[in-house]
Amino acid sequence: MEQEYEASEITLIDEGGNEITFIHVLTFMYEDERYMALTPDTTSEDDDEADIVFMHIVKADGEDGLEPVENEVLLDELFEVFCELLDGEDDDEDGGDR
Repeated sequence: MEQEYEASEITLIDEGGNEITFIHVLTFMYEDERYMALTPDTTSEDDDEADIVFMHIVKADGEDGLEPVENEVLLDELFEVFCELLDGEDDDEDGGDR
C-alpha cells in the first residue's frame, strides 16, 4: 500500500519578529514527549543537505504550542531517532527487504 504525503507549511516568528516558513517533515514521540521535525522552506540548489529544526510540542491553555529545542544533547538524541524513523520509512517503501 502506497502512502501519499503532502508537505504542509508552517510559518513561525523568530526573535526578531521575522516570519520564517518551514516544511513539516515529521511529528514523532520521544521519551513520552511530542516533537516536530521541520526544514526551512528554501529552494537553494547549493545545499546538499537539508537543515532540520526540532520543535517540542507543548500544551498551553489547552492548545498545542511549539518551543524550539536548544539542548545540544537532546538535539543529538532527536536527530538519531529522526534518522531511524526516516530509515524505517525507506524500508517500508522498498518492501522492507534489504
